[in-house]
Amino acid sequence: MRRMSFLAILTVLLAVPAAQAACPDYLNVNKRPLTGGEAINLCETYRGQVMLVVNTASKCGFTRQFEGLEALYARYQDRGLVVMGFPSNDFGGQEPGTEEQILEFCRLTYGVQFPMFEKTHAAREQADPLYRGLAREAGGVPGLELPQVPDRP
Repeated sequence: MRRMSFLAILTVLLAVPAAQAACPDYLNVNKRPLTGGEAINLCETYRGQVMLVVNTASKCGFTRQFEGLEALYARYQDRGLVVMGFPSNDFGGQEPGTEEQILEFCRLTYGVQFPMFEKTHAAREQADPLYRGLAREAGGVPGLELPQVPDRP
């Protein structure tokens, strides 16, 4: 019995570092929800889920994509997908509002319910470690010209 207890404790102690090692450093960060309150650790909160990290801007030509992102989140959240919005003013000053204004715009205009987080730098030297890590994992940062995808029914 003592041996069994020792093995159980050893297994738990070994599982904790293994679980932490499974989370890359750039995701093991605390971010404050746009709704306010305490910052949350992305790894702890979304462990085991597929995370779609999106930098957003309310005054961007792609703003209407909030609808598609919300539809994607609503459809697949119960299967482990979380869409995570990070407003950024880095691209042409297209997110000039306060966090409260951004949240109100997203909720009232597009019905956004997926998690939105604090304004974050997503570009160049000022990029948040989250975005730097994502870019490193992706093999670089995509250019500003995105391929055109035809509308689908």
